[in-house]
Amino acid sequence: MTQAIAATALLALGSCASAREQSFASVDARAYHLGPGDQVRVITYNDPQLSNTFTVSDNGNIDFPLLGVVPAAGAAPRDLARRISSSLESRGILFQPSVSVEVAQYRPIYILGEVNHPGQYPYQPGMTMLTAVALAGGFTYRAITGHATDVRHEDLNTAPHEGRITRATELLPGDVVTIDERFF
Repeated sequence: MTQAIAATALLALGSCASAREQSFASVDARAYHLGPGDQVRVITYNDPQLSNTFTVSDNGNIDFPLLGVVPAAGAAPRDLARRISSSLESRGILFQPSVSVEVAQYRPIYILGEVNHPGQYPYQPGMTMLTAVALAGGFTYRAITGHATDVRHEDLNTAPHEGRITRATELLPGDVVTIDERFF
């Protein structure tokens, strides 16, 4: 009976780990949400004075001319564009403004552990664990090369979650990837 319980527990743990890997494995670029450190380019058509590049602050806001503080963290770029557009119109600043927002620079990723040059690196869409390791100078001779640990912050209101990723797992901006040491 005890062996059956232990086997069930191991099976449950294995399915939890694969569920964590699965949640990290699928990244939808269209569902990207802004976070602190992202730089966004806001283009207000027919009003170049309101077009500029802004950095999302640590508390998740941008300082937009004539509007002041605009919440940005957790919003998709198109949602931020709608928010700015409706604020400009409701305050009577512009009549039917046309605003677009695009990510000019993503927040960096961090590569730690058994790589030749651990540190902070710029994020590029489509980046995988393996391409991040390549940026960090490759694996050391002590590295486990088949998988790594990733800490991901989904948004400012939730705690980060940690999971195992594979070489082909796509990363998101702000991810902290740790390449573990193998034991001989």
